[in-house]
Amino acid sequence: MTTAPKSRLFPIITNEAAIAWIGLYCLAVVMGYGRFLFTATLPDIMTQLSLSTAIAGWMASINYIGYFIGALIAMFVPQRLTWQMLMFWTIVSVITTMLLVVPEMSLNLWYVIRLLSGIASGVAMILSSSLVIQSFSNERRSVLSALHYAGIGVGISLSAVLTWWLLVLGYHFDIIWLVAGVSSLPLLWLLYGLRPVSIVTDTSGEVGQEYSKHSSAQLSILQAYTNFKRALYEAIVGHNKAILLLSASYVLAGFGYITSATFLPVMAAQRLTTQNYAGLLIWLLVGIFAMLSNPLWGALAKRIGEIKTLMGLTLLQAFGMFLPLWFEGALGLYANAVILGLTFVGMVSMTLTIIKNINPAYSNLLIGLATLAYALGQFIGPLVTVALAGQDDNFNAGLLVAAIGLLIGLGLIIWFRQQRNHQL
Repeated sequence: MTTAPKSRLFPIITNEAAIAWIGLYCLAVVMGYGRFLFTATLPDIMTQLSLSTAIAGWMASINYIGYFIGALIAMFVPQRLTWQMLMFWTIVSVITTMLLVVPEMSLNLWYVIRLLSGIASGVAMILSSSLVIQSFSNERRSVLSALHYAGIGVGISLSAVLTWWLLVLGYHFDIIWLVAGVSSLPLLWLLYGLRPVSIVTDTSGEVGQEYSKHSSAQLSILQAYTNFKRALYEAIVGHNKAILLLSASYVLAGFGYITSATFLPVMAAQRLTTQNYAGLLIWLLVGIFAMLSNPLWGALAKRIGEIKTLMGLTLLQAFGMFLPLWFEGALGLYANAVILGLTFVGMVSMTLTIIKNINPAYSNLLIGLATLAYALGQFIGPLVTVALAGQDDNFNAGLLVAAIGLLIGLGLIIWFRQQRNHQL
């Protein structure tokens, strides 16, 4: 008698389009806010807290190493615990977003919060995609998956609009992060609607029995590690060189794009001093074009293949890194923003599609390895950029190194293509 109102309040959501929109919302929260709201608010953070570029770079890198750890954690999550772990780390993401409203936090506490936020982003990104995409029928998977991944671009756009709006009203980064966290709370209710049916249908006694059954069947940590090593060996055996080449190129992809993805609004504040909020307009462009990129490049990949599309995207992104060097004013920064938005989500999508198809039986494991490689590049990128920026906070050298890294990555992709052609 008491379960009817509860079921109406927390219904199980099965509509595929609704699930795709929830997935979009989830990525907007854990990626758009959890990772990229930092970029939008970074100029204000540096001003309000009197932070040096070096400390700002460390804050960014700490978040990216958290993403690395999160991707590693996600690789070990059993399929039956996907939803529970997704709920937990989404809650962590929302809480760490709102915690930045706390006044006069120590630098160490900032590092801890950004680390936890990065871990939450890494876990939730992978697990939400797994949970959401497996709910789609084969006929609608391509379209609805593109809608789900558009959440990254939506989140970036929202981070720019939210920051712009509240700065105009006279608020600063602390209130911006609080509002972002509060606006994320409905996601928790929606994600609860994606819970497995077994959680709803089991009575409390049955749940207890099931938990006991699972507990007794759980493998030891040593056995789980042994199984992982075996699976890893089986995943890469016969494909060592191809996986190494693609993973190395993905490290450089993460390294290459992150200079702009972290410091673009800061560069705008430095160069466009007469244009108020130019950095946020530029960051908004990144988000808008990121939303458009997946359908665009997905259509191209159907015509020419994922590898050729990835090669073109890598070359285009490298070209975009040179533009602020060639054009010191607004043109170089705005063009860089458009190209960054157009390319980085597409490069992620293409690379993950290619690597999972190397050995489809171990696609999740290979995607996890690729995500670790990408996160490693993102961790290194800001540290190299701030080291090269020097006392003058000049990001030109960082952009140049990013472009060179992307061109080396392009060479590795071409080598990978030749390797695959020889194997076929």
